[in-house]
Amino acid sequence: MSDLIAKTSIDRRMAEIIAPVVEGMGFELVRVRLMASTKSKTLQIMAQRPDGGIDVDECAEISTAVSAVLDVEDPIEDEYALEVSSPGIDRPLTRLKDFEQFEGYEAKIETTELIDGRRRFKGVLSGVEGEEILLTFDNNGEEVTIGLNYDWLSDAKLVLTDELIREMLRQRKDAGAIDENAFDEIQTEDGSQKD
Repeated sequence: MSDLIAKTSIDRRMAEIIAPVVEGMGFELVRVRLMASTKSKTLQIMAQRPDGGIDVDECAEISTAVSAVLDVEDPIEDEYALEVSSPGIDRPLTRLKDFEQFEGYEAKIETTELIDGRRRFKGVLSGVEGEEILLTFDNNGEEVTIGLNYDWLSDAKLVLTDELIREMLRQRKDAGAIDENAFDEIQTEDGSQKD
């Protein structure tokens, strides 16, 4: 299990329990995090269909199935809330295939070790070569592309841009998730109507 999917030892333990349930239902596990505040704990699970996306009913189905397994395994001592969600538009990039899928989009990437004096990088995903993520960014007015070994990454996520939002909306429309007929017509200032 990748450290980007499950960072801490408890996250990895949770992923070992949860992944077979999620995958057995036909979904992919994107990320698992046990987050704790002074008052409560939340087990956050991000999942999606293999072709991307997930709806609220599917999240509820995963929650019910995972809850049953966690009740038996009982890996968390204290009370906690279970949260199952989609990765979202500005999603975390946790698997090598995520970096390939979102080639051409802007991302923020953090590494475990310093690379050329820095740990944080922001640029455009430029593909994958073997185990390396290619990232293109502006370095003092010069466009450079570097390769970051996947094992060096500690965190990675897409940057919310207009281009990314447009693409996600287009994909949802193409998949039939957005029904344009459900929206009202737009009335212009001169009184004419636009579709």
